[in-house]
Amino acid sequence: MTRIESRFAQLAAHRRKALIPFITAGDPSLEATVPVMHALVAAGADVIELGMPFSDPMADGPVIQRSSERALARRAGTDYVLGCVRAFRDTDADTPVVLMGYLNPVEMRGAGRFAREAAAAGVDGVLLVDLPPEEAGDTRPAFNRHGLALIALASPTTSPERLARMAREAQGYLYYVSFAGVTGADRIDTGAVAGRVAALRAQAAVPVVVGFGVKDATTAAALAPCADGVVVGSALVERLAAGDPAQAPARARDFLAPLRAALDDVAAGRLT
Repeated sequence: MTRIESRFAQLAAHRRKALIPFITAGDPSLEATVPVMHALVAAGADVIELGMPFSDPMADGPVIQRSSERALARRAGTDYVLGCVRAFRDTDADTPVVLMGYLNPVEMRGAGRFAREAAAAGVDGVLLVDLPPEEAGDTRPAFNRHGLALIALASPTTSPERLARMAREAQGYLYYVSFAGVTGADRIDTGAVAGRVAALRAQAAVPVVVGFGVKDATTAAALAPCADGVVVGSALVERLAAGDPAQAPARARDFLAPLRAALDDVAAGRLT
């Protein structure tokens, strides 16, 4: 059983929802990334999505775009990202780490080499925003050989036929984008999301998590009943960038702890 499978099995056994924070590697500083990862786990993160900085993050809003620009200015390339995962694994062998980003850095290395080096560093899965399932024919086998889950994104505009294919081929978990737009917007229609996620969960053999627009404990709690977990990104990235980078781990803990509490309250029936 992989780390991702094990973590979601543990959560399901205790009827809890996954809390998955996203951060950009290298922001707010090169030195802060690994301490922030550990701080997120201490605050209740179940999986960490580690953003690979990219010069043209077309699915991301201004907050994550700027974080990528800052990280790239610090030369936070693929070697740095994988080094962060290796350092994180020195003291955390259990928390799943998923790299989230775009296809170009993978193609620059070649899918086989990227998968080999990522797996050796301790990466569990990769989510490539601009790799549709129809074009994953070369990437998926390379990832499979090294035990990396190729995690797919579904959205409100995904056709039923493509949803069915994603459900058949899903690995790790399925990431449902709550609205048609970029990260960081504020337009979640909880009712519409619940219906789409229910249909997707009925087909998929892996958990389904919801991201884009989750910004605080209230939105996390609103989405928790319909999904297996929630992803929070832009609001956390913005908080981490606001202040002394040395204090970023403390800001990470302070931001994430209320979301963890809200998800646990929903699971326990204390909050509806």
